[in-house]
Amino acid sequence: MSRIGRAPIELPQGVTFENKDNLITVKGPLGTLTQKVDKSVDVALENGHIVCTRHSDDKDHRALHGLYRALIHNMVLGVTKGFEKSLIVNGVGYKLTVQGNKLVMNIGFSHPVEVVAPEGISFALPQPLEIVVKGIDKQLVGQTAATIKAIKPVEPYHGYGIHYKDETVIHKEGKRATK
Repeated sequence: MSRIGRAPIELPQGVTFENKDNLITVKGPLGTLTQKVDKSVDVALENGHIVCTRHSDDKDHRALHGLYRALIHNMVLGVTKGFEKSLIVNGVGYKLTVQGNKLVMNIGFSHPVEVVAPEGISFALPQPLEIVVKGIDKQLVGQTAATIKAIKPVEPYHGYGIHYKDETVIHKEGKRATK
């Protein structure tokens, strides 16, 4: 049995769980998330814990067992604590501003780049060149951060561009004058 799939998910105080026709709904203080679950995996609430079980020991069913358990766990974490990703913008003369639900970036192009936040996502600027993407859906937070990062990839010689806060940027050595 899958080690990840068989671990029960503790349901915190103030979070409700509902399973209706393999459509999982988790409601918490930060919002509501839904996830469709494959018919090969049963999800039930037992003694304040969410338990996932599978119908057979087939390879595909084992994989789905762990997958849906992890997705439901991320839903519970999202509606209680939320998720965030931090991005660092590095470059001379670069400026960032947040206007409502829009992130406006002046990052070396001839025009400012605007990124509109999807539903359920918010932007914050704790420092002048740091972007924090926040939300309750882990996949949407990661995808939004990746979209922002792809606008200006890191240049390897000077390190200019956008990268994750915990990412290590590898610098290349420039050309040398020979004797």
